[in-house]
Amino acid sequence: MKPTNSQISAQSAPPPQVRGERVYLTFDDGPDGRWTPRVLEILAQAKVCATFFVIGRLALKQAALVRLIAAGGHELGNHTWSHRHPWMLSATAARQEVRDGAAAIAELIGRPPKFFRPPHGRLRRRMIEEAERGDQALTLWHRSAVDWGPLGSARGIARRLDATRAGEIVLAHDSGRGINHPAELVKALPEFLANLGRRGLVPSSLTEI
Repeated sequence: MKPTNSQISAQSAPPPQVRGERVYLTFDDGPDGRWTPRVLEILAQAKVCATFFVIGRLALKQAALVRLIAAGGHELGNHTWSHRHPWMLSATAARQEVRDGAAAIAELIGRPPKFFRPPHGRLRRRMIEEAERGDQALTLWHRSAVDWGPLGSARGIARRLDATRAGEIVLAHDSGRGINHPAELVKALPEFLANLGRRGLVPSSLTEI
């Protein structure tokens, strides 16, 4: 699929040219009542903001937690209503997933999201069109923590994150749903943030792009 002007990045794209040697932290699949607060605590200790791509139906169940994310200065992105695989939906259902995910966020924080990330990073034209209609920029990533599945150990996560370069969008997960390993991520996250500072890199939310 040909990229549109509203796309922030793609997994294969070069990092965007930015000021201040920033890297952009993103967390998917929440909110999670157990792990999202732990991630927020680590970010607060490091005085860092990030972007949380939330699942709409989970956001409505964890309304107070979503508002806590926003109150902490973090950005909220649309990760669809239910995280169904984009390629397994009808055109109508694909559009509805984007609309309902955005509506849930708007209901909770009083404004629509600015960014959209499809589940699994799988591109679907109908979803991208619907996101564009709602002024949401398609946002993938450059660097994944791979904090899931058999490779999702704290040691492996740390090694992958330590390779982060200026301008990159970093993908991690603040939810224990599916095969995610947030318990391993939170072991690696504090040192990763500290290492970014030592390297002169500034972790930020996507609003800084």
